[in-house]
Amino acid sequence: MRRLFHLLMSPRCRLARLALTEKRVPIELVAPDDPLAHLPVLIDDKRVITGLWAIIDHLEGAYPDPALFPEDAVERAESLRLLDWLMGPFNEEVTKRIVFQKAPQAHTGSLVRQPPDMQTLRLGRQALRAAFQMLGQLTDEHGFLASREMSLADLALAAHLSALDYFGEIPWSEFPALTDWYLRMKSRPAFRTLLGDRVPGQPPVAHYAVLDF
Repeated sequence: MRRLFHLLMSPRCRLARLALTEKRVPIELVAPDDPLAHLPVLIDDKRVITGLWAIIDHLEGAYPDPALFPEDAVERAESLRLLDWLMGPFNEEVTKRIVFQKAPQAHTGSLVRQPPDMQTLRLGRQALRAAFQMLGQLTDEHGFLASREMSLADLALAAHLSALDYFGEIPWSEFPALTDWYLRMKSRPAFRTLLGDRVPGQPPVAHYAVLDF
């Protein structure tokens, strides 16, 4: 059995999980002994693949169908641009300021102040709304972020939003186009394991696992 060492509320780990399940690669999820280790780590046929980008590269080479990037060069470049932004600035300005403030270090791998710092949370919420304006326009125009077909950029955004939504941090009613996109992502078979996630002592909001809200 392939194993993925992961953290429950880490967007990088959640993206690896989504990519694996979209590729229909069965895995056993394993919590690491050290939450500060370089995760995720995939063990596939005795091969140890460390880090998100190495895992994605391995999956695209070893399990090419379905592809996680568009065939069209322009759409592929756009998917990569959005992927870089989501795992870089969006992660720093939104997810780390909200999810990493609310979830324990054991499930994020990041040191945060306890209790949550309200100023940091406010900045994260402001950045989230600003980002949603742009993301909503993309999903309204294309159906998905980079094209009319789902790509790794969509999985990356879903990895972040699923963690944010766990804590009820997304004002869905203000962004109908993005809400429609998320409901479609949420309904994909790859999403089922994420919707079953539970942080001990911190249950999700009531709509977290509901496919229509």
